[in-house]
Amino acid sequence: MTDPWVALEPGADPAERVRVLRRAHEAFTQGGAVTRPVRSVVADSWRRSAKAGVGPEGTARVELTDGDLGSYRAEHPLARVMPLVRELLGTFAADGEHLLAVCDAQGRLLWVEGHPATRRRADGMNFVPGARWAESEVGTNAPGTAVAVGRPVQVFAAEHFIRQVQPWTCAAAPVHDPRTGRVLGAIDITGGDRLAHPHSLGFVQAVARAAESQLALLAPPGAPGDALELTALGRDEAQLLLAGRKVRLSRRHSEILVLLARHPEGLSGDELLCALYEDESVTPVTLRAELARLRRLLGPGLLGSRPYRLMVPVESDVAMVERRLETGAVTAAATAYGGPLLPGSQAPAVARLRHRLAEGLRTALIARRDPDLLADWAHAPWGEEDLDVWRALAAVRPTPAVRARLRELETELRAPAGWAQRRRT
Repeated sequence: MTDPWVALEPGADPAERVRVLRRAHEAFTQGGAVTRPVRSVVADSWRRSAKAGVGPEGTARVELTDGDLGSYRAEHPLARVMPLVRELLGTFAADGEHLLAVCDAQGRLLWVEGHPATRRRADGMNFVPGARWAESEVGTNAPGTAVAVGRPVQVFAAEHFIRQVQPWTCAAAPVHDPRTGRVLGAIDITGGDRLAHPHSLGFVQAVARAAESQLALLAPPGAPGDALELTALGRDEAQLLLAGRKVRLSRRHSEILVLLARHPEGLSGDELLCALYEDESVTPVTLRAELARLRRLLGPGLLGSRPYRLMVPVESDVAMVERRLETGAVTAAATAYGGPLLPGSQAPAVARLRHRLAEGLRTALIARRDPDLLADWAHAPWGEEDLDVWRALAAVRPTPAVRARLRELETELRAPAGWAQRRRT
């Protein structure tokens, strides 16, 4: 192949290529090496798929449904460019009996649209909105592999790792945030062998670039009035996205911004003192010095005073999790939860918020009784010793490993005084 990212070059015999790929796939899944006719991008993906424990007879899981899917989809950055994507790809998909699909950075399908008969066939393999098509879940496939490697890719027939998907051909290209460069998701076109052509890959790549340009126009880097983006979950020091640049904050500045983001109306100096310091002997002078340093870091016009407040909108991962919980979008909330809020912070108001957010999410997970969501929490660092979650997990997924871990935690709970018991953060 002259272009390793193109599945089938003009003039190649699709039927012969399928036969060769099926033999190679069979040899690999039976424990052999990847044979030469397999493209390097596919061979690497097969190896990642096998390492992740994906089996050739597997199928995709639907992770987001109904309200969870609607809420998550509405908030996703790619929702803003879906009209453009439909305009560029919608007719092509419908006329060619293909499907237009858009996934997020975790490979979850957010939109699947196109020819009705093709959609019905795709339903049989769970190629539906809300299903997760990440490489680590269903092996080699265009949208999952595109977000895994961060570049456009075409997957033809038996190049798919799961046999159920091998009658299909797809091409996908990642979409990047024009400000940060991070992958937001991928745009995919899925259908039959007619898509196994270099033009298909070039087309979907052009649509992805158009989507990135549209995102840049909707939110120009550094434009006045841009919302700040604050990431504070699972981090001792928060990160602020400010005018297209990432700013790592000190712990105290992280605490101040978390609190001001929650109070757009502002906080007085006395209110901030009480929220930040357990020690009542800390003076207003100390707080004013911290705020002066923060003002210099942020630049002019962003931090107001009397009361202290942020002068531009702030979007935070804390607020995102709270909104999703309030609307009952538990799966989406769990996805956005990166860990305890500023786990090393002792600021009284931050500690209360940290506890309230974690408790609200874990309570919702226990009530939902979804084994995958419970397992994700239980195996995360903050959930390793969460007895209630492990009990809930054991009730819906009583595997030997889960039952063994539950017995271990219950034994520790019954241990005599003086036992060095670990505590859930």
